[in-house]
Amino acid sequence: MDGPEHPTTEGQTAEGSITTTENGGGDSVITVIVAFVANLLIAVAKTVAASLTASASMLAEAAHSWADTGNEIFLLIAERRSDRQRDTRHPMGYGKEAYVWSMFAAFGLFTAGAVVSISHGISELRNPEPATDYLIAYVVLGIAFVLEGISFTQAFRQTRRNADRLRRRHLAYVLNTSNPTLRAVFFEDAAALIGLLIAFGGIALHQLTGSPVPDAIGSILVGVLLAVIAVVLINRNRRFLIGETVPMDYRNRVLAELLSSPEIDRVTYLHLEFVGPERVFLVAAVDLTGDEREHEVAVRLRRVERLIEEREAVEEAVLTLSTPDETSLVPG
Repeated sequence: MDGPEHPTTEGQTAEGSITTTENGGGDSVITVIVAFVANLLIAVAKTVAASLTASASMLAEAAHSWADTGNEIFLLIAERRSDRQRDTRHPMGYGKEAYVWSMFAAFGLFTAGAVVSISHGISELRNPEPATDYLIAYVVLGIAFVLEGISFTQAFRQTRRNADRLRRRHLAYVLNTSNPTLRAVFFEDAAALIGLLIAFGGIALHQLTGSPVPDAIGSILVGVLLAVIAVVLINRNRRFLIGETVPMDYRNRVLAELLSSPEIDRVTYLHLEFVGPERVFLVAAVDLTGDEREHEVAVRLRRVERLIEEREAVEEAVLTLSTPDETSLVPG
């Protein structure tokens, strides 16, 4: 079974077949590393430029990049810790660690990025300072745009490749994927590119008008942008942490595949819940084919469970027997 992605809008299409996977683990790590290197270089350059130019927008962008750099560390931890095999203390595995550490990253984006940018912009409106060395600001913004573009291209290609494989709309896939690190990098890089354009506009208007107000407003707008992205990421991680069921169309595919098994005659109950990126917990009540004795049925039931758990996306499968009076489930 593949890692299901949760569409929240009616009519969105989930994965095509439950026997395919996103295959995003290794690619996600590469995406995060590329983003970390790019953001670190950009953060240093923006900090130097902010100190030389006294631009409010540039300082906001520096705070943004430092926040993103720190966030990539959290995301790398999320990838590493969530990939551990389950044990006796964690029978459902460590998959939800990805949402915990991604939540830390989202809070970091909000506090170190949004709050700093907005507060500095407000401070500049109250006590404006003239900016200087505009050329340095433009050069740094240009370099930053190129580096952020490289990082965003990596995230864009991976998400587009996964979305195409699973026959999903690109943006819907990114917003609803069960892989929080991939979603975080995509949205943070997209916000970074938009933020650079906002900063460019604020600095350019500062230079043209001689007024620091557009620059200060640019800082506030960058902060608002980061706050919106952070809230979206926090909400998505929260929903997966408290327990997110798979979408109905994916559930129907799982049900159809269970019914296609030569061991299963009918299914009367099916529950699927995310326990980590691309990992689900499966509970089902089934009626096995044939009419064997009790101990033989128990052996068969456990064998079918193990076969289901061989699917990469199933962390654990629990099967019980249906009673004759229970209504059979059908796909759709």
